Amino acid sequence: MNDLSSVRFVQTPVLNIGYGDHGDSSGFPIILLHGFPYDVRSWDGVVPLLTDAGFRVLVPYLRGYGPTSFLDPDAPRMAEQAAIGQDVVDFAEALGIGLFATAGFDWGNRAACITSILQPQMVKAQVAIGGYLVQNTVTPEKPASALAEAQRWYQWYFNTEQGRVGLERNRRGIIRHLWETWSPGWEYTDEAFNRAADSFDNPDFVDISLHSYRHRHMNAPGEDRFIEVERKLAEGPPILVPSIVLRGVDSGFGAPSEDPSEDQKRFPGLVARRIVAGAGHDLPVQRPDAVAAALIELLQDLVT
Repeated sequence: MNDLSSVRFVQTPVLNIGYGDHGDSSGFPIILLHGFPYDVRSWDGVVPLLTDAGFRVLVPYLRGYGPTSFLDPDAPRMAEQAAIGQDVVDFAEALGIGLFATAGFDWGNRAACITSILQPQMVKAQVAIGGYLVQNTVTPEKPASALAEAQRWYQWYFNTEQGRVGLERNRRGIIRHLWETWSPGWEYTDEAFNRAADSFDNPDFVDISLHSYRHRHMNAPGEDRFIEVERKLAEGPPILVPSIVLRGVDSGFGAPSEDPSEDQKRFPGLVARRIVAGAGHDLPVQRPDAVAAALIELLQDLVT
């Protein structure tokens, strides 16, 4: 088992990114991207399966998590979708990597989707856990069903000052509750939670989390450098790189549809779409084998 506690650092134009670097350094690189509110430990079961197949596996902490920090102490702590997508590109370029594969869930999948859209020449293949997660941050969204709105309670909470104070004072309790409600069929041990919990003590975690949820609902401004990018993303551009979509049967957001048409529309390069049993929202934790198998299938011409 690879030691994911060994952290390296690389500087991008904005961040000092902490990351894990596993496997043969000459192997084809795969970037694994965690979501909110998780950390790199979500990939513990995936990493050894990929390194055993000969790949180099890079697992960065997203902005606001773990040891990742901003280079400018006075920079606004923002995390709109375009920013986390750019972080992936900056991370690869800082390491001198021009071509790679990605897998991500939640925020990590959103960042991977945006990378595939904006820089397709850099992405050989993508495993999209949860499907197409690019948002329209330009046009006000219409109210969803009562159930869908209720499931997103945390987003409305984070758009209030009460939510800020609550996340500051009770972040571990909130995060544990989200883990358990988003993957209701999975029992998280205290040991598993505590392995990740230190990541949420990052001094930027609260500001980063709140900005992401406020920006997507048009309650906070984004960065000027991403105005045109967000307009492009609002159009819902398709992802053309070879992709496999994975969806967990036991997601707390509801069972995935059996109809593949939406994924086929969003991913013209779709190789496969799989509804994965025994997995909730954070699918890599519960079914690392499914994630690794999808990546290896997409990259089979590189498997040693």
